[in-house]
Amino acid sequence: MLLTVEDWAKERNCETLHGPLGFNDLDQSGMLIEGFKELGTMATFYNYSYYPEHLEKFGFQKGVDWIEYQIQTPKEIPPQVDQFAERIARQEKLHIVELNSRNDVLKYAREIFNLFHEAYKVLYGFVPLSSSQVDDVVKKYFSYISHEYVALVADEDHKLVAFGITMPSLSKALQKSKGRLFPFGWWHFYQAMKQCKVVDFYLIGVKPELQGIGIPALILNQLGHRFLDKGIVYAESNPELEKNTKVQSQWKFFE
Repeated sequence: MLLTVEDWAKERNCETLHGPLGFNDLDQSGMLIEGFKELGTMATFYNYSYYPEHLEKFGFQKGVDWIEYQIQTPKEIPPQVDQFAERIARQEKLHIVELNSRNDVLKYAREIFNLFHEAYKVLYGFVPLSSSQVDDVVKKYFSYISHEYVALVADEDHKLVAFGITMPSLSKALQKSKGRLFPFGWWHFYQAMKQCKVVDFYLIGVKPELQGIGIPALILNQLGHRFLDKGIVYAESNPELEKNTKVQSQWKFFE
């Protein structure tokens, strides 16, 4: 199969092959090379350990590594974190957007993706989503994202400048249901949403001109208090590019 793909590419004067990739930038990318015994998230691939070895035998080599963190929920949010978040909000005239339902999150869906494109466009391999792809993602995922696990930050003109989206982990529910919603799979998903101890961190983004001044502290502080209230034990960061030091710097205050 790989030889067929190579021949196809050569006929079209292509110089490189890049993958594995999904059909848009929010689909899974790459393949697992370590951590085969760990429970994956919905946003990650699983493959057998011989897959990367097989590709290397054909002359393929790594483009970049993705890494993932398991972030423990602290027993309490240190007062200095609250104070730092309040100071950043005051200095930059920012505020946490009040969300009371899924519909409140949906109202910001387009603005979230506009900001997503701005914040992620400098990252390796990023390809902007088309308008129809954004509609598809919103329809597919935003309908069951809980407002309690989302943090949005806006400026004094109520324009979105940062966002953080997490969700209760559905990995064990997928195992128990064997990937089927019916006839009884829905019950496992319902239980996972209502009685979760683990959350998956899906996306976080900050307006480029406001990066580097501590705005993620507002998001992590807001979500941190929510996780404590709900008894969340830890969060999975999901894959992050090894060169994306900005996003990794957020976890330095956590175990």
